[in-house]
Amino acid sequence: MKSNLSFLVALLVVSLSSSAQGLHFGVKGGANLTKVDGKAMSEEFNYGYQLGGFAEIGLGKKWFIQPEVMWTEFRTRTADDFEDIINNAIEGSSRKEVKLNYLAIPITLNYRLLDWFSVHAGPQFGVLLNQDKTLLQNGRDAFNSGVVSFVTGAQLNFGGFHITGRYFTNINDINSGDIDNAWKNKGFQVGVGIRIL
Repeated sequence: MKSNLSFLVALLVVSLSSSAQGLHFGVKGGANLTKVDGKAMSEEFNYGYQLGGFAEIGLGKKWFIQPEVMWTEFRTRTADDFEDIINNAIEGSSRKEVKLNYLAIPITLNYRLLDWFSVHAGPQFGVLLNQDKTLLQNGRDAFNSGVVSFVTGAQLNFGGFHITGRYFTNINDINSGDIDNAWKNKGFQVGVGIRIL
């Protein structure tokens, strides 16, 4: 799945850049405020981080596509009733911290309302790289390795510098299917990007 996803993203970027009116690359970092919705998970939001790179592919004066490749960390906690709901939980695992690290690839279509302000929306594809394996006895299988999300937000553009605010929510269930409760990541992201090319 990882190789197929990488190939599709590369093909999209190459095909779009061939007809693009401007192509730029940069680096980006920021913070996540996320939670995992679903039974046995806490309702509170927790902080994480994101770090990676982006491209801007111009499609005219107003439109551009912005693919990104980001290392993204999500944090959450299990709820008090975790052991009652999840039959194979490790004894004493109630209120455990959960850390999920993803390789996230958002691909957004951006529209410039003003020279310095744009809005965007699009899909985000994620591959789970690692997780807290002390959470469950079969911890590796507790969460799906692939996730698809919808992202939307706005961006302030100041030359080669931009500030992004974004909301995302999973489209698919991140529960591996071994547990009879749907889990979905959702939250907010704030990032700062700088063009380097």
